[in-house]
Amino acid sequence: MSILKSIQSSMCKPHPASHPFLIITAIVAILGRMTKWRMTRFIGKLSLLGFGFVWFFFRNPKRVIPTEENVIVAPADGTVAAIDCIMPPANLGMPEKPVWRVSIFLSVLNVHLQRIPAKGTITSRVYIKGKFFNASLDKASEHNERNAICMTLPNGQQLIVVQIAGLIARRIVCDANVEDHFETGDLYGLIRFGSRVDLYLPENCKPNVQIGQTMIGGETIVSKL
Repeated sequence: MSILKSIQSSMCKPHPASHPFLIITAIVAILGRMTKWRMTRFIGKLSLLGFGFVWFFFRNPKRVIPTEENVIVAPADGTVAAIDCIMPPANLGMPEKPVWRVSIFLSVLNVHLQRIPAKGTITSRVYIKGKFFNASLDKASEHNERNAICMTLPNGQQLIVVQIAGLIARRIVCDANVEDHFETGDLYGLIRFGSRVDLYLPENCKPNVQIGQTMIGGETIVSKL
């Protein structure tokens, strides 16, 4: 992404989850400017920087969602950290057969909103408490705190998306509940400050991406049904 596009992306309207942080930093910044104490004014300047960072972190840029019915798109922005053929997470209803998993690592500079990979209905959801290893490590998928949803697609196939907390990330937000219906590219959650998202593809679907590839949530086509 060019510098100009990055600036344009950061200027877009932020996600509502940012509102409490924006209000707090804005109030502190204003109060700091209203006083004559040097330390208070310095804190006010730091708060102004914090306001800008919060706006940037929670930015919600517009995305051009593919109109094809048979595509599976990236659930998050970031870099493909791993591609494996493994057993899907248990207790979510997906058949116990190895499927392809695409792991996406999100740095603090990436958009941290998660999107639905394909049109379908949420059939199960599981939240698993765990540790907070660096999200770029493979063991994060198995040991870190995470939230998993399983979707049933119109053709009966299933896929799983897992939001994984990172070394700094301590808060996973998921607005997808069982029986909720979503369209491809719909927003459904976010993870704060560096994280990982794993996408388990439906049976017999192969990934069309490579390790190290940059992903754009809701736009990059990961696989086809």
